[in-house]
Amino acid sequence: MNTSRLLKILAAAAIVFGVLTVFSGGRALFGGTEARAAVGNAVDFVLWFNFLAGFAYVISGFGLWRGRRWAARAASLLALATALVAGAFAVHVAGGGAYETRTVAALALRLLFWGVVAVVALRELKASR
Repeated sequence: MNTSRLLKILAAAAIVFGVLTVFSGGRALFGGTEARAAVGNAVDFVLWFNFLAGFAYVISGFGLWRGRRWAARAASLLALATALVAGAFAVHVAGGGAYETRTVAALALRLLFWGVVAVVALRELKASR
């Protein structure tokens, strides 16, 4: 399949984003007391979701790079899963749970990124049938 330049750029960004997410999440989860202190009031379920999703980012990025239609569905699922985690995070915050302001920004960035990737991928890969 012929993959557009925009989709290649988004695919490369997804791969880089995924690798960085796995490393930063892994460090926060498994790096010991000092690493855990650096993340402050991280919300555990968000931290675990981001870490695990990082692997899906990389896989989806490679699929998008190769123009695979399943990768467009994967990007859509990543956007949906991120929205669900953001909703659960909002409930956590509304209930008075501790959190870091940067978590709000990070979730918004991830949701925006995967929403854009899903829309572009669905359009590009559908058109390339």
